[in-house]
Amino acid sequence: MLTTVKEKIEALNSEVSYRVKLWQYAPNLPKVESRDRQIVDTLKSEGIYITTLQELGLPSTEQLLKASHALLPSMGQGSYAESSQNPPEIYTVAHIPDFYNWGSESRLLNILENYIGLPVAYHGVQIRKDFVNANQFSTMLWHRDSEDRRIVKIIIYLSDVEEKHGPFEYVPASFTSIDSLNFYRLYYKIHKSGINDEALNKIVPKSAWKSCTGPAGTVIIADTQRLLHHGTVRTEERSTLFYAYTANPAKRPGLCTQYWDDTFPKPNYS
Repeated sequence: MLTTVKEKIEALNSEVSYRVKLWQYAPNLPKVESRDRQIVDTLKSEGIYITTLQELGLPSTEQLLKASHALLPSMGQGSYAESSQNPPEIYTVAHIPDFYNWGSESRLLNILENYIGLPVAYHGVQIRKDFVNANQFSTMLWHRDSEDRRIVKIIIYLSDVEEKHGPFEYVPASFTSIDSLNFYRLYYKIHKSGINDEALNKIVPKSAWKSCTGPAGTVIIADTQRLLHHGTVRTEERSTLFYAYTANPAKRPGLCTQYWDDTFPKPNYS
């Protein structure tokens, strides 16, 4: 019991310290361009903003796409059974400037810093192919990420994504916020192992879920700690880029290393 009380006190002190840091840093937040204020405001209100590479118009986009489409043909060359649980093929590409530079554009970092509220840690980028799957497992189960209090993942579709390709899907924050009954009904299930569609539908009806379909070049900017989310069952493969950001330092920095270390293969590219 004493251990439990001590843990609760430490958690409370950590939260108070975090709130103080947000308040102290607020005057130092970088100014964002007027066209980007909507992105920040929408992230704050909904935890997600969906746009396109063309609309963002970052200067390094052309190099990013060139590098992406040069690597994609070498991925997914193994044999994958249509009815089994096929894990995604993931390459870490943070060491390749054409990938890394897009995620470090100053305009983009200013947007994210204004949402996170503290100096930003840019952890890296992965390119991945997700394959045909008949059943939910791993990140296809509904979950929240836990690297930090605010985690921004930027997902870029490198191919057209319809329902058959298994789009990113989420529950609007209003259905699972900490002041809602659903938060407590979901909390332990999520942190234990994630939950499947059937279990979630009993708590948050499927009619409330949001499926993010879109053409190649779609960009999803999402707080994956705040939003309950997953990748859906698919009958055709999907190609994406994943960028990851937290405050600097993150609450759990050890969970962030996979975006730049040797957890996944690092391809050669020149």
